[in-house]
Amino acid sequence: MPNRITYFGDSDVGLRRPDNEDAFVVRPGLGLCVVADGMGGAAAGEVASHIFVETAVEVFSNHHGRSDDETTDLIRKTFGLANERVLAHVESNPDHKGMGCTAEVVCFTDEGFVLGHIGDSRTYRFRNKELKQISIDHSFVQEQIDGGVMTPAEARKHPMRNIILRAVGVKEDLAIDIVRGRTYPGDQFLLCSDGLTDMVDDAGIAEVVSTEKTPPEKVERLIALAKLSGGKDNITIVLVQIDQFTSNGAARVNP
Repeated sequence: MPNRITYFGDSDVGLRRPDNEDAFVVRPGLGLCVVADGMGGAAAGEVASHIFVETAVEVFSNHHGRSDDETTDLIRKTFGLANERVLAHVESNPDHKGMGCTAEVVCFTDEGFVLGHIGDSRTYRFRNKELKQISIDHSFVQEQIDGGVMTPAEARKHPMRNIILRAVGVKEDLAIDIVRGRTYPGDQFLLCSDGLTDMVDDAGIAEVVSTEKTPPEKVERLIALAKLSGGKDNITIVLVQIDQFTSNGAARVNP
């Protein structure tokens, strides 16, 4: 019997920013969830993130029952088309030069999941009581970590930790990461902007996600923790839970 999937997302402006430049969308009927974090200031970041989520919905709207290969093609199309649209917007609005966004797109199919990723927003998977980051940050500090120059703990406090090396809408050539995998009952997938991960470490995220609370309760708790830690940026979270069916067909929600 197929798994039932529960989706929930929310976004908060945080405590320091006047506007929310994040955007997200959840479309259970399409197996689609998206988080985009705008950059560029002067409201331009908000424009870029909304262009991205609107493009994702447009691209996926007429495609149901996709294979993993078809889903991968649609994700690549989403990023490519959104990139073109942001660049075209900047060309028509020179005062928005420098705008762009990071983005996470996760799509669920009968075969599993496909993730498209760019920037320093993140996607995590919680499985068997272990939280794993399945996206890799496209950032200066991640390069330093990969090169053995600094530790993850040092990176969290580094003054250049918010320098992003890849984003939508920055240049014509767009390099995105694609991750594919299976899903199992009890899995949870968490997409978020760096407004969460800059304020709450992985251990803190895992502690909340591992509880028996509902997805909305978990998301709201994580947003509250980010704000309690300073809320320096907009905070956007989408949590997806793969629910398990019991032998009599009733759904049982796993942590």
